[in-house]
Amino acid sequence: MRARTFIALLVIALISAFVILNWAAFMAPTTLSVGFSQFEAPLGLVMLGLLALVVLGFAAYMALWQGTILVETRRHTKELQSQRELADQAEASRFTELRNAMQAEFAKVAERLGQAQDALRQEMRDSGNSLAATIGEIEDRLTRQGRLPGP
Repeated sequence: MRARTFIALLVIALISAFVILNWAAFMAPTTLSVGFSQFEAPLGLVMLGLLALVVLGFAAYMALWQGTILVETRRHTKELQSQRELADQAEASRFTELRNAMQAEFAKVAERLGQAQDALRQEMRDSGNSLAATIGEIEDRLTRQGRLPGP
């Protein structure tokens, strides 16, 4: 139980105990004046009735206030949910954009890698051909000089 609820119940219990202990005084008739008229009634009972009216008024005000707060809270919750959905959609859109950009970059890198591999293969063929031609020339020279036996 909250402290406020406990204090409110304690105050109500104390007032109830006071009324019960002094019931005879509360019920004693007294002449009361309302400005333009006078009448006889128990002052304690009138004051107790006024206290009950004030408490009921405050209770109604608090119920109305809590209802307003609940409506505002629901409205804020709906707004937050819609903003959260918008943020999620924006994030998903950014991820899609990022994925597309990365795929485009990977495609470019793969293309450049393929070109580099083709260039390397061509360079290796050219180097192999050049080496074979050089070896052929050396064999020819050695054969002409007689250092290598002919075929």
